[in-house]
Amino acid sequence: MRIWLLAGIVAVWLAMPSCTRHTISVEPINIKIEPIEIKMEINIKIDRELDNFFAFQEDAEKKGTPNEKKTP
Repeated sequence: MRIWLLAGIVAVWLAMPSCTRHTISVEPINIKIEPIEIKMEINIKIDRELDNFFAFQEDAEKKGTPNEKKTP
């Protein structure tokens, strides 16, 4: 009799979680997309243009001016 009582208690204990109700509410997720600043891109573009401009001057300095005399 004791075994049957213990078995009944275990059966009821194992069956109790199946009697509960669970509800899940799903709400839409609002994602706010902020605009990206273009300041960095403009600075890079201007920096590249300045590099190209000064590269032209550096090339002229490396070649030398026609008035300079080259020593052997």
